[in-house]
Amino acid sequence: MESYLNENFGDVKAKNSSEEALQRWRKACWLVKNHKRRFRFTANLSKRFEAEAIRRSNQEKFRVAVLVSQAALQFIHGLNLSTEYTVPDEVKTAGFEICADELGSIVEGRDVKKLKIHGGVEGITNKLNTSVDDGISTSEHLLNQRKEIYGVNKFAESPARGFWVFVWEALQDTTLMILAVCALVSLVVGIVMEGWPKGAQDGIGIVASILLVVFVTATSDYRQSLQFKDLDKEKKKITVQVTRNGCRQKLSIYDLLPGDIVHLNIGDQVPADGLFVSGFSVLINESSLTGESEPVNVGELNPFLLSGTKVQDGSCKMLVTTVGMRTQWGKLMATLSEGGDDETPLQVKLNGVATIIGKIGLFFAVVTFSVLVQGLFSRKLREGSQWTWSGDDAMEIVEFFAIAVTIVVVAVPEGLPLAVTLSLAFAMKKMMNDKALVRHLAACETMGSATTICSDKTGTLTTNHMTVVKAYICGKIKEVNSSKVSSDFSSDIHDSSLAILLESIFNNTGGEVVKNKDEKIEILGSPTETALLEFGLSLGGDFVKERQRSKLVKVEPFNSIKKRMGVVLQLPDGGFRAHCKGASEIVLAACDKVVDSNGEVVPLNEDSINHMNNMIETFAGEALRTLCLAYVDIDDEFSVGTPIPTRGYTCIGIVGIKDPVRPGVRESVAICRSAGIVVRMVTGDNINTAKAIARECGILTDGIAIEGPEFREKTEEELLDIIPKIQVMARSSPMDKHTLVKHLRTTFQEVVSVTGDGTNDAPALHEADIGLAMGIAGTEVAKESADVIILDDNFSTIVTVAKWGRSVYINIQKFVQFQLTVNVVALIVNFSSACLTGNAPLTAVQLLWVNMIMDTLGALALATEPPNDELMKRPPVGRKGNFISNVMWRNILGQSIYQFVVIWFLQTRGKAAFHIHGPDSDMILNTLIFNSFVFCQAFNEISSRDMERINVFEGILKNYVFVAVLTCTVVFQIIIVEFLGTYANTSPLSLKQWFGSVLFGVFGMPIAAALKMIPVGSV
Repeated sequence: MESYLNENFGDVKAKNSSEEALQRWRKACWLVKNHKRRFRFTANLSKRFEAEAIRRSNQEKFRVAVLVSQAALQFIHGLNLSTEYTVPDEVKTAGFEICADELGSIVEGRDVKKLKIHGGVEGITNKLNTSVDDGISTSEHLLNQRKEIYGVNKFAESPARGFWVFVWEALQDTTLMILAVCALVSLVVGIVMEGWPKGAQDGIGIVASILLVVFVTATSDYRQSLQFKDLDKEKKKITVQVTRNGCRQKLSIYDLLPGDIVHLNIGDQVPADGLFVSGFSVLINESSLTGESEPVNVGELNPFLLSGTKVQDGSCKMLVTTVGMRTQWGKLMATLSEGGDDETPLQVKLNGVATIIGKIGLFFAVVTFSVLVQGLFSRKLREGSQWTWSGDDAMEIVEFFAIAVTIVVVAVPEGLPLAVTLSLAFAMKKMMNDKALVRHLAACETMGSATTICSDKTGTLTTNHMTVVKAYICGKIKEVNSSKVSSDFSSDIHDSSLAILLESIFNNTGGEVVKNKDEKIEILGSPTETALLEFGLSLGGDFVKERQRSKLVKVEPFNSIKKRMGVVLQLPDGGFRAHCKGASEIVLAACDKVVDSNGEVVPLNEDSINHMNNMIETFAGEALRTLCLAYVDIDDEFSVGTPIPTRGYTCIGIVGIKDPVRPGVRESVAICRSAGIVVRMVTGDNINTAKAIARECGILTDGIAIEGPEFREKTEEELLDIIPKIQVMARSSPMDKHTLVKHLRTTFQEVVSVTGDGTNDAPALHEADIGLAMGIAGTEVAKESADVIILDDNFSTIVTVAKWGRSVYINIQKFVQFQLTVNVVALIVNFSSACLTGNAPLTAVQLLWVNMIMDTLGALALATEPPNDELMKRPPVGRKGNFISNVMWRNILGQSIYQFVVIWFLQTRGKAAFHIHGPDSDMILNTLIFNSFVFCQAFNEISSRDMERINVFEGILKNYVFVAVLTCTVVFQIIIVEFLGTYANTSPLSLKQWFGSVLFGVFGMPIAAALKMIPVGSV
């Protein structure tokens, strides 16, 4: 079966499957009882095609807009621009001078001429009654006025579907419809022949069973939809840095209003349409909106920023102009709001299993119906009444047809793919509590097969709470100790050296020192920037004064390829100076001078360089991150278009930053090792720092630690040899990480999980089987490329995700094992009985109840088992493991044979064994068979809690869902047998018969335990 599934359904991958592949497998699954239910939570391919058409339209529209703008720019300065625009009265009354539609036409249409008419960005700022320095007022009254005039930054969503919608969808099951027709025929014929109410009993029984199945199914599906809705809200929680009332603050993108001043950095998503105010080297990736991969330069000449696009490079301040559904992104999001997720590989495989078994079931149903009808004809032929047909005969044929249809109901395991969704939804909700947000369903199940985790160091293995603890300034190493820093450095460092150090720290930074609402000093920026700014403040520096003293001319933000950041300042005397900071060995290599102990600039000789490199290694050996700060004075003719120098710098000093290892990481790495998962550290830090941290975490044992540049130089043959041994990769670039992941996946067939937080990590996150983005330190670009967001940036959470992934995989295997057992037995029992005795022991109503036990209730009980620690003591399934394993086949076949023997014994020897006599003996025997069959399933459900361990009762009372489902099954079974005989074709049983039924079920458990002792291998 596994090879058939791989051949027919194997082209649907866990990530990045084509729409053609998804369409192909859906066509292959032609035997589906209810398309709406089977494919409810999967991707809406028509909506995807619609969204792609919008992107193509946007691309053409924006291309035309750019051409028009370029043509307009050639004439615009010579034109006498008239202000034909009239401000609507309601806008004037609210205190503004431009309406939302006009703003939308300017930015979305990239209309340079209109922008010029309104006085450029400064004019728009004034008309929106805001300030580029202070932002908008936070007065509740004024904010409400803005909302009334310009709207809010929220997108249209498909409304939550009510419970009755799910009831209606459940009713659209083809087999249930056929059974409803059978019930109607049974009601009409029965009432005509036997009158009311006796003649209506069989029909009412079928109707009641159908309604019970529908309502239980609808309730389960409705709860799942609510869970997905909640998770979808979590995915959309994005915050940005905004200036309001002169204070920098974090704000949800959904609270943004026109007039807000937003601060954007590399990796951020543009949260609304707006205009560029100020910034440096801004490159915007508009592919999400236009499909065009080439980034767009944004600046004073092209100031238009569009919602949904990504900042690929640079940083800037943006004036928000248009929000919500007035933006192109809002319209695109409305199209995709009904999108859904890609089918997961397990859903695809289980749809394949359902299709195969469904075809078998359909064949058996047709044969069963034919045999039963042929039996009726034979009997009438023997009686000589073949030419006279009564209402009873018609009722019998209707009953035969209902049995055949119900065999299809039981045989087509519609619950298999839906169990995946149920288990994933349950796991996703629980994982949210464990600080992991699953963005793609497939990631949950794939994580259970993970064999390798490639983890970042900073913030994942370490706390990301950084402080400068050592500094090498003016030839001296100083321990940094909070309050003593200022006095110690003041006495030991020359004034000119201290001045240049503070100039470097406060100007060459992506962070800021601001005052919050309480007038307290707050440092904004990455942990590294925060550590440096705290160090600068402790030296007695004044951030605001330092920034005002010089003018920032050019900024090259830090990225993981260059591993350095540079700025150019225009000094008070008119000269220019470049400052550089970054990876110590890289920046030091760009230096040819150093500031000595007297504060004088002296050439760097070989001894000095060796001494400083040794000092860097010493810092790194103490698990400190090292940054080198340097500067160079440059020509007075420097312009924005001139590149920042890469050589000739003067080294100011080197700082050592402590980033402690997170508590529990070493234990988590040990858990991974016992689970057969290899943990590799991939970091941009110095190799000695990386090795020290890796040893502390237990990652680096007997493997290789390698640097990115060395890794890049290796030939393909050399890579094949060293990649399995790599435990640490330092000074790695994003492409190094991507290459490592690609080789592990394709060459070594590993299932790879990768962590990332930066924009440049996106390729590796996309390439990996499971991309894990950091929720705190991660950029929006990284999060969008990821499958799971680790909300607390903690490695221990990654291990929890792996445990939940394994739990999902095992739970679905348990459910499949349980359901296939019921399928096989129900199919064989009814078919063999029909062929050998001319009647089926399990009626339509009874089979519907069995179907609900194994489908919805079974999925609820088995697919929601919480993970246990034993899961992390077994090897991973990996890429080549079969889903339906030998262990499962052993349990399915063993239980099926036992249950078939029980039912067949009851059919052939039941009356004698239980002393059943009298006119109702057949009814009592069939009830006994039905009762025994149900209890066999109930106890098999308990045995299925663990496929390999004999003790299946461990933790059973902690799983309230399982206990509740089992209790409901038993209670309803008692009610059906004892009180609903008229409608369910059952007869009350004696105490001895009840005891026998339960005993047959109980005996299934030692049989299951004995089966588990038979060695079959794990494949």
